[in-house]
Amino acid sequence: MRPWTHWATTADLEDLRLPAHDAGTGLEGRALGRALGGGPFVLDPFDAYRANLVANPNVVVAGSIGAGKSTLVKMLIDRALHRGRRVVVVDPKGEYGALAADYGVRPLVLGRDGWCDPFGEDPRALLRALLVGAAGALSDERHFALDEAWRALGSRAPRRLLKALLDELRAELSGPASPRRDLALTLRRFVDGDLAGLFDGPGEALSLEGELVVLDLSAQWATASLGVAALAALAAGARLADPHRPGYLILDEAWALLSDPGALGWLRGSWKLARSRGIAHVLVLHRFSDVGAAGDEGSVGRESAVGLLRECETAWLFRQGAEEARLIETSLGLHPREAAHLGVLGRGTALVRYGAHRSLVRVMPDARDQRFIDTDEAMRA
Repeated sequence: MRPWTHWATTADLEDLRLPAHDAGTGLEGRALGRALGGGPFVLDPFDAYRANLVANPNVVVAGSIGAGKSTLVKMLIDRALHRGRRVVVVDPKGEYGALAADYGVRPLVLGRDGWCDPFGEDPRALLRALLVGAAGALSDERHFALDEAWRALGSRAPRRLLKALLDELRAELSGPASPRRDLALTLRRFVDGDLAGLFDGPGEALSLEGELVVLDLSAQWATASLGVAALAALAAGARLADPHRPGYLILDEAWALLSDPGALGWLRGSWKLARSRGIAHVLVLHRFSDVGAAGDEGSVGRESAVGLLRECETAWLFRQGAEEARLIETSLGLHPREAAHLGVLGRGTALVRYGAHRSLVRVMPDARDQRFIDTDEAMRA
């Protein structure tokens, strides 16, 4: 019998998702690990954009607890800093202290070390997002009250915007129920209430200048204010954008923003400006189903969150359960063979999607990385 044969190119094998030699990205730099079917794997979103591997620099990192997300993100940060990138980390759990210390940087704890001013050139969109995060959807009456208070400020640009708006409405606090009073009560939370000292306060706002800025939000962890705090910290970091010097904006525990309609809307706007502003947003999720916090299946919020992640040109996908893998397959358009891999990946191994390319990568920290990647120290104590 004649043996059956078939000639195929590596492109054919890639289309079929069959194992083949993985040449990696072809980018230069310090490797993050090794492609299982090839050699060292290097991936910087800005270099990948310039090499036409991706259409935007935004990144999502998803995986179950202990799969290797934190290790990868810290390695990404270290390599970015060595390439002259700037990095701002929004750290909800206080996990980046060792990395900051390695660079001689002290994490900034909002409310303890001072307050940050998140308002940039167009403050009104962010202001509305913060108010929605603090008090829920704004009614037409509250929108009107906010517009009236804004007009009362005139052309002056107050240093403490939230306090200036509250001062315009402060008399309403002791008055009868009304949309103006509701708005004043929400603003009071930022100036004199439970959110005081985070985004408004006496003296000058914190300086976020520097190669590495870590904003520690651990005091807000597991509180209702986490989403608002994360949004404001993220917006403050985005103000450092410089198209001539690209930088990373890291948001760990990204579900805190995806579950907040106001924050999600603001983030989508920042997402679309990533290329022109030179910002690589890096969203870190435990599970891809965290997008479910944005709303029920088929809802506008859910679709908006999924759309945001789908627009990421770079995704590091660590081990996931079967249900999570199916959601990722649908949301990101993975081939069933790729989705099947997600349930059997070993610790520290990820399916990496960058543009039209896919790689299975074993993340391999080097001796330098070992100084700051350990997140299991408490478990061994």
